[in-house]
Amino acid sequence: MDLGLKGKSAIVTGGSRGIGRAVAEAFAAEGANVAICARKADEVSGAVRALQARGVRGFGRALDVADPDALAAWVGASAAELGGIDAVVCNVSALAVGDNAESWDKSFRTDMMHTVHAVAAAVPHLEKSSSASIVLISSVSGFEVDFAAGSYGAIKAALIHYGKGLSRQLVGKGIRVNCVSPGNTYFDGGIWQTIEKNMPDLFASTVKANPTGKFGTPAEVANAVVFLSSPAASRISGTNLVVDGALTVAV
Repeated sequence: MDLGLKGKSAIVTGGSRGIGRAVAEAFAAEGANVAICARKADEVSGAVRALQARGVRGFGRALDVADPDALAAWVGASAAELGGIDAVVCNVSALAVGDNAESWDKSFRTDMMHTVHAVAAAVPHLEKSSSASIVLISSVSGFEVDFAAGSYGAIKAALIHYGKGLSRQLVGKGIRVNCVSPGNTYFDGGIWQTIEKNMPDLFASTVKANPTGKFGTPAEVANAVVFLSSPAASRISGTNLVVDGALTVAV
């Protein structure tokens, strides 16, 4: 299937590794130009080089997405470098699992407010696109109570609500908004690799709980994100697409 992304421009927060990196590479594989941001400059540079090697325009900047001014400046610079913005993917999470003041503050400023600020900065550019899309990365922890209940789960739930509201608010501007909620996803340097090393019992029980008997991969999540971001999904807005291998039981 031709997703219609060739020559389009996408921006991805947290695009240097994990799900964000897979999303950026999947966009590039479809012929889209891609801008990313992440904290570590060397990782950003490496990811941008990999994107450019696919024959598309790539741009990146190292920043903390919890800094609204730096985030807005990156959005503007990305639009200038890529010649506009057609798709936005808000992917960064503080992964602040807990129920204390610090975890709540990190989850709110990073997961929630980076999304709000990125959307606000991108909408003026998206309004000029003929196929504008926003995808927010939530989590299965956002609609079922699991071990991440507390700041992480509650803020991920808020993202789903925010995305649904945005889909109604922005439909008149021709901008679609959806969420993708991954289940347990394993990659080098990710939280589940850390849990595998430091909390082997939790890791083993989590694998056992999934009907597939394995974790998902960043590429499996990225395929869903890129499809929802593409003109091929032109009638889909306001949905929360779960990518979890039948892990959850919510209806």
